[in-house]
Amino acid sequence: MCFCLQYEYFNAVLINEVDEEGNSVELGGEFILQPNDHFNNLSVNLSLSVVQVPTNMYNKDSAIVNGIYWSEALNKVFVDNFERDPSLIWQYFGSAKGFFRQYPGIKWKPDEHGVIAFDCRNRKWYIQAATSPKDVVILVDVSGSMKGLRLTIARQTVSSILDTLGDDDFFNIIAYNEELHYVEPCLNGTLVQADVTNKDHFREHLDKLFAQGIGMLDVALTEAFNLLSDFNETGRGSVCSQAIMLVTDGAVDTYDAIFAKYNWPERKVRIFPYLIGRESAFADNLKWMACANKGYFTQISTLADVQENVMEYLHVLSRPKVIDQEHDTVWTEAYIDSTLPQAQKLEDGQGPVLMTTVAMPVFSTKNETRNRGILLGVVGTDVPVSELLKTIPKYKLGIHGYAFAITNNGYILTHPDLRPLYGDGKKRRKPNYSSVDLSEVEWEDKDDTLRNAMVNRKTGTFSMEVTKSVDKGKRVLVLHNDYYYTDIKGTPFSLGVALSRGHGKFFFRGNVTVEEGLHDLEHPDVALADEWTYCNTDEHPEHRYLSQIEAIKLYLYGHEPHLQCDKELIHEVLFDAMVTAPLEAYWTSLVLNKSENSDKGVEIAYLGTRTGLSRINLFVVPDELTNQDFLTAEDKEGVFNADHFPLWYKRAAEQVPGTFVYSLPFNIGSQNKSVVLASTAIQLLDERKSPIAAAVGIQMKLEFFQRKFWTASRQCTALDGKCSISCDEENINCYLIDNNGFILVAEDYTLTGKFFGEAEGAVMSKLLQMGSFKRVTLYDYQALCWVYTESSDSGHTLLDPYFAFFSAVKWILTELVIFLVEFNLYSWWYSDLTAKAQRMGRAMQVPCDTEYPAFISERTIKENTGNIDCDGCIKSFVIQQIPSSNLFMVVVDNKCDCSMFEPITMDPIEIMYILNWKKNGEGVF
Repeated sequence: MCFCLQYEYFNAVLINEVDEEGNSVELGGEFILQPNDHFNNLSVNLSLSVVQVPTNMYNKDSAIVNGIYWSEALNKVFVDNFERDPSLIWQYFGSAKGFFRQYPGIKWKPDEHGVIAFDCRNRKWYIQAATSPKDVVILVDVSGSMKGLRLTIARQTVSSILDTLGDDDFFNIIAYNEELHYVEPCLNGTLVQADVTNKDHFREHLDKLFAQGIGMLDVALTEAFNLLSDFNETGRGSVCSQAIMLVTDGAVDTYDAIFAKYNWPERKVRIFPYLIGRESAFADNLKWMACANKGYFTQISTLADVQENVMEYLHVLSRPKVIDQEHDTVWTEAYIDSTLPQAQKLEDGQGPVLMTTVAMPVFSTKNETRNRGILLGVVGTDVPVSELLKTIPKYKLGIHGYAFAITNNGYILTHPDLRPLYGDGKKRRKPNYSSVDLSEVEWEDKDDTLRNAMVNRKTGTFSMEVTKSVDKGKRVLVLHNDYYYTDIKGTPFSLGVALSRGHGKFFFRGNVTVEEGLHDLEHPDVALADEWTYCNTDEHPEHRYLSQIEAIKLYLYGHEPHLQCDKELIHEVLFDAMVTAPLEAYWTSLVLNKSENSDKGVEIAYLGTRTGLSRINLFVVPDELTNQDFLTAEDKEGVFNADHFPLWYKRAAEQVPGTFVYSLPFNIGSQNKSVVLASTAIQLLDERKSPIAAAVGIQMKLEFFQRKFWTASRQCTALDGKCSISCDEENINCYLIDNNGFILVAEDYTLTGKFFGEAEGAVMSKLLQMGSFKRVTLYDYQALCWVYTESSDSGHTLLDPYFAFFSAVKWILTELVIFLVEFNLYSWWYSDLTAKAQRMGRAMQVPCDTEYPAFISERTIKENTGNIDCDGCIKSFVIQQIPSSNLFMVVVDNKCDCSMFEPITMDPIEIMYILNWKKNGEGVF
């Protein structure tokens, strides 16, 4: 024992710390740390691990030091694992005693109060690996003797028990005195899944408990046994372990008659009494209950004792697994672990990294302790979800295709539409980010056919029409998806792949020599998709510093036989580089020919291909770009990444071949609002089934685009050169809108980027009525809401002059289309819409479900006219599509006051549910 107490180890908090005299502090010492790019340049030690001990535990306790001593052998295991698989990141061992051994070694820093509250035994990976799924009923004594501090400790005890429950567990909480009080009355007589939302809901109700009367424990135990039995018969529970947690300040009887009736001799339900307070008068009865029902007795005297004592029951529940030596590997749902100091720094460009943990229990194998079932701890490693996506080549899934995975509970492990973060810089976690159900993103599957098949780990296919919101929900694409799904062996996950019809089925291959392809691939205007794996540079340490293009060169020349590469993808990207190479010379000639772009209205030209290859050409110096985020790391939706093609590419692909898609960023700031982007898809053949090879476009200044428009609108075909009607007239309003109803050009500059229905509610209503536009209802089940504490058709029209006007402005077709075709380019933008909050008072964001509209034009209707009766005054308008584009010209007579028509907005509306609970716990809406 003395040897254990004298043993020194590297404490994660104390390493490299010195005292006032400059000497290393006890349990500290010199610990070499070096920045490592594999760990995002964090300073780590690849030879040794460190040990973290929670602040509320004595870091030289003999039991802890002894465990640290024998677990030091894991250092060699961790190092060997990393050398064998260099893609690994953090490896660790969480001890049943509370200490946490982590590799590679890294320094931990306490919070501002000098505290590190992290306890590995509270983490989901530890609990899932240590125990089997369980059904739990928590009984809380609220008799008069529980008043004051005892009730406070009881609440904290129940809350800590909830912390130990995971998504595979089910529970309910019953308070008792002379009567039974379900903490949530709506859930009387059932158990609910222990997900984050349900646990938080029950915690809110714990504060409403108050102590009075006398405690009738016999009634409470009878209810708990019946509840567990009835729920088990439904087949919806965990069917593994059942337990009753009894939180009380004493019991006047042993209640053996109740146990004999409901629990003996099988003893399927374990009893875990928690004696609250310092008095021990009734401790013997509670101890007897625990021992007679295969449980564990604990006394909790102060709030500081709660966490450590609650954890004891986990070791009891782990005994069957230990005795049977069940080394089950568990995988957690996706999570962002910001409790670890390294996790707060191990971030990609968009915020904290989404992880899953692979964990396994560690048992004592000594013959003398084997029958006692001693759990030593849990060993685990983190796997970034992005690593799982790399195994599925994005280029084979088509433009709109994507892969996704869910857990056995239906929760999303990874999906392109999962949005776990919010706030400035997208670095704040949503409260329920880890329990987003597949049905909340694939919501068109009303019957949950796809979800249920994947939860049941089946293999099959499924098809449905979907409306995919893009560009932060402001635009919509209507697609028909074919889903293919199967289970992932050895994990609780199921994998799905969605392919959109019309994409991904056909592809083409071209012939190119290695020399030709590499020559064109190495041009400075060429870039490859950062998150696509052309070659696996993570497998061997010597390859980690290679760019994808450098790795491709080594692979093709055979200089690195151990380099694993995608041969098919590399061949196609070489072909794309060769075919698109002439663009560089063309763009250069445009730069040299100043007359083509003398006022620098066009700023960027670029191209993207199906293989993730991009070519970018700047017509102005970088500092002069109006939108400097475009096609950068900040422009997440505008670049190729692991789970989607760029937004500009996807929208162009859904237009009629040869059509240009014009857009501008939404009104979130002048720096982004002042550009217009145009893109078009390139197909090999002029037919729908021909594969889309690339998309091209330009970014131009908004002022430049608007000047082109107004110049075109003033051109007239009359012999005298005079226009019969003009946008310059006071009683005429002219708009240029896109196929989703957003204004690109208006006489009132402040309307640029806004939805047309906000400016002309009456006209938009009529367009919807006539079918020129249609409304599509979308749903967002991951939304955040602000909570504050505090027409008919009649009359004569003036339409004839408008047609004369349109015969004039059709010149814009020739001007703009020729202007764009000459460039053979592409573009898009990135915008981040934020909620409008103009009300005064304290506000906070809470999870909610919302419904909101999006609008899309009807392609077959090229032009239309309409009249609106505005209280006796007839308002007339004309709308006409500009050919080969997604744009519409709208001319409105503004002489009538149509303010009685409400504006049409795209503001989301929170969905309010009325929920009634049946006896069996099923919700009825």
